[in-house]
Amino acid sequence: MKKTLTLIIAAVLALTMAACGKKKEDSQSPAEAAPDAKSEGVMSYDEFAAADFDTEVIIETYVQAKQEWKNDRATVYTQDGDGAYYLYDMICSKEDYERLIPGQKIKVTGLKSEWSGEVEIVDAAFEIEEGSYIAPAADVTDLLGKEEELYAMQNRFVSFTGMTVEPYEDPERGVQAFLYNWDGSGSPGDDLFFIASKDGKIYDFEVKSALCDETTDVYKAVQNLKVGDKVDLEGFLYWYEGLNPHITSVKVK
Repeated sequence: MKKTLTLIIAAVLALTMAACGKKKEDSQSPAEAAPDAKSEGVMSYDEFAAADFDTEVIIETYVQAKQEWKNDRATVYTQDGDGAYYLYDMICSKEDYERLIPGQKIKVTGLKSEWSGEVEIVDAAFEIEEGSYIAPAADVTDLLGKEEELYAMQNRFVSFTGMTVEPYEDPERGVQAFLYNWDGSGSPGDDLFFIASKDGKIYDFEVKSALCDETTDVYKAVQNLKVGDKVDLEGFLYWYEGLNPHITSVKVK
């Protein structure tokens, strides 16, 4: 059984693109394959969404990207065929963290929580299970400005197409296409922030350095943005006091 799982995972990695814009060998992937049915005692995504905050939840989900590991805790973006789950500070050894490769199926038990609008699972533990799934990017461009509908898609892997990079205007720094840190106080290696518009409305986007550091394609792409560039974006629909996507791909058109 372990050998079978290894072969499945190897196939997924060979056919899919890394989260932060690394090499892409083939555009075809098992993204369209529906995940297995939930095991007994495991919540559906609808049941998770309806659960109260600060109550225990048990889910089965699939790793999409890893953000960070430290002090035997991991923060991970996951998704199944119906919705997405942000696992914050989950109990995880370094050895187990290495096993959380994109597509890996896991069973998670933790508390449903919320921070500044972001729905997450905290105080969680997980088990490795057999199965693999990479979620396709859902184009949510037409939902921009529709906060309730976007909120319902929170943490999913999504895309925004045909966006226009807008300027940050600062009396001291002048016009800029991006900032290091939200207020421009940072330097290379820190989180990147940029704004882009669609149909005359402006939206905030972020490249989280813990997820996509300065060596990744997406980080470099944002550093090279120019005001007025037309871009297609992909990333995870994170929420922080409103829409705050964590971008993993930027393509200038």
